Amino acid sequence: MTMAKVAVTPIKVLIADDHPVVRIGLRNMLQADNQMRIVAEAKDGAEALNMVRTLRPDILLLDLAMPRMPGMDALRELTSESTTTRTIVLTGLVDKRQILEALQLGARGVVLKDAVVEHLSACIRAVMQGQYWLDGRPVQNLVQVLHDLAAQTAPPSRKTFGLTGRELEVVTLITEGSTNKHIAVTFGISEETVKRHLTNIFNKLGVGNRLELALFALNHNLLPPTSATDVSR
Repeated sequence: MTMAKVAVTPIKVLIADDHPVVRIGLRNMLQADNQMRIVAEAKDGAEALNMVRTLRPDILLLDLAMPRMPGMDALRELTSESTTTRTIVLTGLVDKRQILEALQLGARGVVLKDAVVEHLSACIRAVMQGQYWLDGRPVQNLVQVLHDLAAQTAPPSRKTFGLTGRELEVVTLITEGSTNKHIAVTFGISEETVKRHLTNIFNKLGVGNRLELALFALNHNLLPPTSATDVSR
């Protein structure tokens, strides 16, 4: 008895990229796979959103760098909507901050444009199976990936150049134009102690006066993100 072949429903793919040559290349590559069907092509994020809403593709291939509405803005809107379409981000650069944001906004995969030929079909299949895709392979632990990316994209810690916590607070007040008397009152110390702090600061930073200190602090990111005048202990 001859076994009947089971029909395989092709994966419906929407391509969103502002470069016609890229769209043609993606279309030709994916159409060569009988398990893929290109349902439409968009040249910006706004078109992509409209097509997702009307055509409901299985996969949206979304370029991040597009005019009118960039891919990240389109992804942000899709995140707020109820859709079964799974988004795979296409990008030409390894921008970890951007990749982190895309994953946080609901992207299921990230593929570099120069690795499309090697990875895109496998990425689409992995995403359709409920997996995530990053760095050319399926992601086993998305939470760990997000944690690692967040750590890698965190701003660098502030250099202290050997200054103590109190000396850093004095530097902040100096840049705000505080006098020695005001600094003394603020911290509940004597003016002589303030002068000793300033002498130590000048020596550690190699500056000779308050103006040079203020310029050094501004140029070397010595100031905290919030005002240091609130020094309640």
